[in-house]
Amino acid sequence: MANHASAIKRMRQSQKRRLYNRHYRAGMRTQIKKVRAAVAAGNVENATSELNAAVSIIQRLAGKKVLHRRNASRRVARLYKAVNGLKASAS
Repeated sequence: MANHASAIKRMRQSQKRRLYNRHYRAGMRTQIKKVRAAVAAGNVENATSELNAAVSIIQRLAGKKVLHRRNASRRVARLYKAVNGLKASAS
């Protein structure tokens, strides 16, 4: 347990940030699942719209330092690869 006032404040701040990060990371994961589900269903239009929403969320979280920028980039690349593969197989 923290003994100094500054350490106690730091613990409060860390707790707030942890809850904030958990909330937004969970929303990001949900959006990624929607993209994956649309790809699995073979729905190109739905997958494309869900992809745009997912990329927006991921990039926003990377900008706010909830996600590391390389982690965000990797997630976006994998989603684009899945959706583009679906488009290629559909046409």
